[in-house]
Amino acid sequence: MKILKRICHSNVGTGGKREVLSPCWEKSGEKGTEKMSGKDYYIGTAKIYVAVDCIIFGFAEAELHLLLVKRMIEPAKGEWSLMGGFVQEEESADEAARRVLKELTGLDKVYMEQVKAYTAVERDPGARVISIAYYALMNIRDNDTALIQAHHACWVKMKDVPPLIFDHADMVCQARELLKRKAATEPVGFQLLPKMFTLTQLQQLYEAVYGEVLDKRNFRKKVAEMGFVEKTGRVDKKTSKRGAALYRFNARAYQKAPKFSIIANHIAHHS
Repeated sequence: MKILKRICHSNVGTGGKREVLSPCWEKSGEKGTEKMSGKDYYIGTAKIYVAVDCIIFGFAEAELHLLLVKRMIEPAKGEWSLMGGFVQEEESADEAARRVLKELTGLDKVYMEQVKAYTAVERDPGARVISIAYYALMNIRDNDTALIQAHHACWVKMKDVPPLIFDHADMVCQARELLKRKAATEPVGFQLLPKMFTLTQLQQLYEAVYGEVLDKRNFRKKVAEMGFVEKTGRVDKKTSKRGAALYRFNARAYQKAPKFSIIANHIAHHS
């Protein structure tokens, strides 16, 4: 019979005070004594993996898009999935999510926010895996196309999203709801636009996020009331013959007066 007993190493410090150092464990048995470090405190407990999954939103052609990958490993090989990976020993979940985003898009300065942890026992048929989901917002034109192709990934319109593996569809739905709430009170939507944009593009973005047609006159009135959406003096001649004025988001101006309201309350809370 093996007995596990605790041994506290101590040392007598200056002034005759006894200093207790880090404990270790001593296992006694027929084959002698084996010491285990603190890293083995939880030996014998069930092994559970921790992963991150990234819901990556983009905006193009007046529609919200989702970045998906064709899964290249089992289980569910060949099916559509969110981009994800396991949390490594020396990184936090946030760091793992940022690593995954950079590996897929080539970008390291991406707006990202945690959605929640998904802990259903049988959510992944491969093993017991807890996944922490994050949603990210980016301008589609900024990502590294070659990296995305190398990962067998592509941008898909939200209305055309195919069936996804495991509980990834639930992750997307919950991330979309969080995006709606956030976009109503903070200027996170600008993360999805190029640095310079037209007011039509801005309106189309919010219509895509909320799935609602917005009144053009009221929308532009709200934009005009915000001092941090400013004209650049340039025009976009690609979308109209006369040329549409280009605007930009002034982050410094917003920080001075961080009040944001671009969507009517009834749309923000009931879309």
